Amino acid sequence: MRALALLLGACLALAAHAQDLHVREIGSYHVGGREVTLSGLPTQEISFTAGMAPLKVDPNGQFEAFQMYVQYVRLAEPRGRYPLMLWHGGGLTGVTWETKPDGNPGWQSYFLQQGHDVYVSDAVERGRASWARYPEINPAPPFFRPKQEAWELFRIGPVGSWATKTAFPGTQFPTDAFDQFMKQGVPRFATSDKEIQAAYDAYVQKQCPCVIIVHSQGGNFAFNAALHAPDKVKAIIAIEPSGAPPASTDLSALKGMPHLFIWGDHLNDHPLWPKFQAAVAAYRDSLSKAGVPTDWVVLPERGITGNTHMMMMDRNSDQIAGIVQDWMAQKGLMK
Repeated sequence: MRALALLLGACLALAAHAQDLHVREIGSYHVGGREVTLSGLPTQEISFTAGMAPLKVDPNGQFEAFQMYVQYVRLAEPRGRYPLMLWHGGGLTGVTWETKPDGNPGWQSYFLQQGHDVYVSDAVERGRASWARYPEINPAPPFFRPKQEAWELFRIGPVGSWATKTAFPGTQFPTDAFDQFMKQGVPRFATSDKEIQAAYDAYVQKQCPCVIIVHSQGGNFAFNAALHAPDKVKAIIAIEPSGAPPASTDLSALKGMPHLFIWGDHLNDHPLWPKFQAAVAAYRDSLSKAGVPTDWVVLPERGITGNTHMMMMDRNSDQIAGIVQDWMAQKGLMK
């Protein structure tokens, strides 16, 4: 009976939490991309299900390629001045920001509760954006991230720890949910940066003015999108971006656009992260020289330890989201 009472209490709490949101609209769309025509490919006989007579399939014709997917939740009375866009990293999709692998609410839910209209996207060739034929449209084959790379590159455990699945002491990532997290992995292509950037630029033109929260590989796309449309992007929050435009880039157009950079723990325990961070730090310095307001948060320096590259999925993710929310309020991005 006690277990049933606890379960009932939890369900009621979740229901009350959901009722706090007054949603005006939930929807989605695709943006960007272009038509591609294929010809000269052989037809095939294919059965689409067991026992079905085969059909002749002609792969030639016109196709849409290099589009991206956007899902949005708009509130009846948003308190954020601008829509909040959540952009994911490499080999991942917008699921990054949704329910966490351990089943707890993610940043999409958190920022909706804080009063933002929230837009979650799948970049070109990821998730519901779909992807085009290889090699006729995509010139290079897709590649995939193995579990070991994610465990060590995302700093859940030290380099060499995958064999024993030994996490860093005090890690905030819910390691029991690691396999669930890896189900989110999708194919990625190394030759489509131009098309990905074009789709993000089209997205900004369609939906902004906006604030962008971006993660990992997505950082470089967000920084360039801001450079391409400085009148549209009102602020950038970069969660461990793995790259940035050259420090020599003319950044004068970004003068009124505040940037926040957030870094987790154990950056020096993987050989790649000091290199990634150094490149972004050089870009941060160039922003500051151009008069762009920048804030650089290293969580362990604030006494917040154990956070991984996937800090929006870590157990203390709401604490980090709170830092972001407070920063947006300080920058006048709330009504």
